[in-house]
Amino acid sequence: MKAAIIGSTGYAGQELVRLLLQHTEVELAWITSNTYKNEAFSNAYGNYVKIFDEKCIENDFDNLILDIDVLFLATPHGLSASIVNNDMLEKVKVIDLSADFRLKDKDVYAKWYGKSHENTELLTKAVYGLSEINRESIKEAKLLANPGCYPTAAALGLYPLLKENIISKQSIIVDAKSGVSGAGRSPKIGTHFNEVTESMKAYGIGVHRHTPEIEEQLSYMGD
Repeated sequence: MKAAIIGSTGYAGQELVRLLLQHTEVELAWITSNTYKNEAFSNAYGNYVKIFDEKCIENDFDNLILDIDVLFLATPHGLSASIVNNDMLEKVKVIDLSADFRLKDKDVYAKWYGKSHENTELLTKAVYGLSEINRESIKEAKLLANPGCYPTAAALGLYPLLKENIISKQSIIVDAKSGVSGAGRSPKIGTHFNEVTESMKAYGIGVHRHTPEIEEQLSYMGD
């Protein structure tokens, strides 16, 4: 299977590169990066020197997708919706790591992500890529929305309880912890080593963008 990645030099993108290079049934055909375009991937991540020195191409890939089976989008929120279209989905399966196709309601997306969705037609076509729950739908899908980190933890932990009606949806409190890599690679004071090492802080209380995703997925579980 031939795969490609748009946005390969962010944290999610480089993890995809690592996983796909080790997959015995996948060939990583090409990668893109706006920050490191026309540079070797190993310029962004020195630990890949002599392991993966392929150049990052620019985002001019209309013809290149004809030669691959699956396209990963490791792009910022809002960009994937402007890239994916029906014509692309006729040629290749797309797996989007951003939040652009996780929510079914365009108004909910606009409220929590602060921007209008640029491709609402595809919201109903996207399959939520939680394989433990949606395995059969994933097999046939052309557009997969990769779940967020907190929603994955919440859904997998609560799914068996809700499926068997062991707990009430009104009684749920999700108390979750994560590292800081989810904040992305761009430097910020709040994610500097000296600011976060050996420490913990609450953030996004009541306004975390994963809130509507968790609520939507839990609404499908149980009666």
